[in-house]
Amino acid sequence: MHADGGGLYLRIAPGGSKQWVFRYTANGRLRDMGLGAPAPVGYTLAQARDKAREARLLRLEGIDPIEHRHSERGAKAAESAKAMTFRQCAEGYIKDNDSSWSNATHRQQWASSLARHVYPVLGNLPVALIDTPLVLKVVKPLWDRTPETASRVRGRIENVLGWATVHRYRGGDNPARWNGLLEHALPKVEKGAEHFAALPYDKVADFMVKLRADTSIGARAIEFIVLTACRLNEALRATWDEIDLSNRVWTLPATRMKSGREHRVPLSSAAVAVLESMRGIRQSDYVFPGRRGPLHGNPPCRTAKRLAGSDITIHGFRSTFRDWSAERTNFPREVAEMALAHAIPSAVEAAYRRGDLFEKRRRLMDAWADYCGSRPAERGKLTHAGDKVVALRK
Repeated sequence: MHADGGGLYLRIAPGGSKQWVFRYTANGRLRDMGLGAPAPVGYTLAQARDKAREARLLRLEGIDPIEHRHSERGAKAAESAKAMTFRQCAEGYIKDNDSSWSNATHRQQWASSLARHVYPVLGNLPVALIDTPLVLKVVKPLWDRTPETASRVRGRIENVLGWATVHRYRGGDNPARWNGLLEHALPKVEKGAEHFAALPYDKVADFMVKLRADTSIGARAIEFIVLTACRLNEALRATWDEIDLSNRVWTLPATRMKSGREHRVPLSSAAVAVLESMRGIRQSDYVFPGRRGPLHGNPPCRTAKRLAGSDITIHGFRSTFRDWSAERTNFPREVAEMALAHAIPSAVEAAYRRGDLFEKRRRLMDAWADYCGSRPAERGKLTHAGDKVVALRK
């Protein structure tokens, strides 16, 4: 330690590294405050003396220079946190959790739902300023239309704000919390209520006539979705190596399924016809190609609303199929549920049911395709007798 006077020292370590140090006593303890390396990489002697002089002035006012520096750094960190936007925090959350999401569809849904519903309102706002009224500005309009989507979006906002709190980009309670907070601000949704605007099943055949007159790729994607009762992203990200046209089977790998389990979809003749038409214009590995990668979900959604003349959703066609199956056929409930790739709610039932009811589902999907292409006089109730599906007149 080489003293310069006034508490300033040049400390030379055994290895030869050098550092300016201000040495002082606080609360009976000797403390060394590092001021930085000497020139040419750091401070000159004159600059080091100025820093030591500032530290001595703080001591005259009874302030510990080291604690004062920590406070200043904390204040700067707080200012920096105010500049962190919700979008930046969301991107940080997704990056930190990406490795834990084995399902690629889940990752894509996270990013797309935030981009579509949240970023237009909260994306560019400092995350530290987001409060409950701002969260409700995002969630409440969705809650009135599609409560299930709103619930997922609310949960994702809560997770992002929680991540921001842990990283000290914001403080206080989580304004997107459900229990004890937003549950009092949003109306209760009746169990079993329709979450997605759906086309009534008695209008689906007329819708299909209009749909088949549209030659766009988006229209073909919708037709395939209707005929297979699959989810939008499952269809749009379908690749040709998943399709077995000779056996009329579409096999979705576990990584693309919401359930995380492989799902086989029996293809009706009508669904095969859609695939044949797409194979004739094949541009990439995706069955329904877009400009770059798979077709984006917006064109099919717009086409469906335009042709239906109402604010329906693509996901709602799954409800259309389920209502038709329950009200116009005698197929067992579990066959329709498995066709929709729904999880089996009972652990006991799941343990005993090891098959996927594939052949029964094939008969169901063939009947559904026939109904979608039927004329008004043919839209009676369907039942099944052995391996045959019989149409019953109204």
